[in-house]
Order: sequence, then structure tokens, then C-alpha cells
Amino acid sequence: MRIWIAGAGFGRGRVVDESEAVIPVLDHGITVGDGVFETVKGVAQEPFALTRHLHRLARSAAGLGLPAPDLDLIAGGVREALDANPGIELARVRITVTAGAGPLGSERTPHELTCVVAVGPLTPAAPTVDVAVVPWTRNENGALAGLKTTSYAENVLALDHARRRGAGEAVFANTAGNLCEGTGSNVFVVLDGDLVTPPLSAGPLAGITRELVLEWAGGTEADIAMSDLERVSEAFLTSSGRDVQPIRAVDGRELPAAPGPVTRKTMDVFTERGASDIDP
Repeated sequence: MRIWIAGAGFGRGRVVDESEAVIPVLDHGITVGDGVFETVKGVAQEPFALTRHLHRLARSAAGLGLPAPDLDLIAGGVREALDANPGIELARVRITVTAGAGPLGSERTPHELTCVVAVGPLTPAAPTVDVAVVPWTRNENGALAGLKTTSYAENVLALDHARRRGAGEAVFANTAGNLCEGTGSNVFVVLDGDLVTPPLSAGPLAGITRELVLEWAGGTEADIAMSDLERVSEAFLTSSGRDVQPIRAVDGRELPAAPGPVTRKTMDVFTERGASDIDP
């Protein structure tokens, strides 16, 4: 793998072999998880919805109090990283921006940002997925709510909890007892024939695929009580790696259809629109 990196002694950025892409051991992204990231789908060497991803990267950085990343520089880095890793038809493009070198504690000292773009194969999502509700809640009122930060240990723990129960994704409630999100996905459900997803006020990440599904296929944003999961007729997850993935079962309870008619229509619309516009 060849990686594009800027800052951390690499100046305005260059592509190097993976073994050369080193950053200081005291980078604040390592010591305290002080950073933000994006995962972009690459299709035939082209990044999908890159503009939206970069704008969200900037929002996350601002929410974390980091200096504004140079989005033009990073966009160029994405292009260079993809060109340096040819032949990957379906790629995972990981953009990471950290606060750069810092002290061992939580305080920051002024340093240039570390920016990394790595490219690897993206395994296509399974036709359906089982999900498990975890016993921990998302804090929709917390300082990191809605930000895509590198502080991902809670997601690692939750996904491990789900995997040990035979599920492929974990789902969180928020502190109000409403549906929030998955560890790396947004959740849509069909209730009484209506397609619904939690509003951003419920604490989920403003997913790019979620945003496109609402624009292209419709649906409404409304709080969904966790107890309502027992009566949904269809449900699906959205993310850059999954696109639209039907949920087969929730905590072992199989849904009536996976995919059901609403989910199938959404999948078809997303596939059609996504194929015609690489940067919607």
C-alpha cells in the first residue's frame, strides 16, 4: 500500500510506501484520540461523494476545536493516493486528520495538523445484516455528538458485543431511550408504512449515505422509541461501505421482509442515482 501523508515532517504532502508513512509517537491522535476522519468509497479509482465527505470533515474538525484542514490539499491527496494504488475496483479511502504532535495529556500545543490518506480494498457488504442493541447509550447532548472523531473505542467495544451475539452491527439508543445509530451506520425503519430515521438531534452522525437516501428516496426524520423496534416491518442500515443494507433481524427477532418493498425501492434508487453522479 502507498499512502499520502502531510504534516508530521512531510510538509504539504507526498505519497510514500506504507513502511515510510510514519508519524511521531506523541501525535495527539495516538495519545488521546484527538482527531477526525472520513471513510470514502472509491469506485473504479474515483471517490464517491468526496465533496460532502470533505465538508463533514471540516465540520468535525471545527466541532473538536481543531484548525480548519486544507480541504483542497486533502482532495489532491485523495487523488494521489488512489492513483498510487491502481487496480482496486472497490476501495476504502480513509482520510485521517489529527491535531499533530502534542503533550502526553489532554491539553493541546500549537502544531501543524497530521493528514493521512490510505487506500485499501473495500469488501462488499453482505446482502442482509443482523443487528444487536447494546446496553450502553449514546449521549446526544455530549461534546462529541454528531462528530466523526478518531475516539472510536466505544464503537469497538459495542461491535465486539454484537459480534459475540452473532450480529454484524451494534445499535445504540440515546439517553432519552430513542433509537440513535449503529457503530458505523445510520438506521432507517419502516413503521406503519412510513420510512423514518432518527433526527440529528437524537445524536447520530450526519451520515453521507443517510443524507443522500433522504434526498433521493424520501423518508422523514423523527424520534423512534426503542420499543418501536419490535413492530417495524422493514429496516436497513446506511453507510459509505454498506450503501443501503437490509436488516434481517434485531436481537434475534427476524423482520417480516429483508429487503421489503420500501427497502428494495430505496436500494434501487440509490444504486441508479449513485451510478450516474460520482460527486452528488
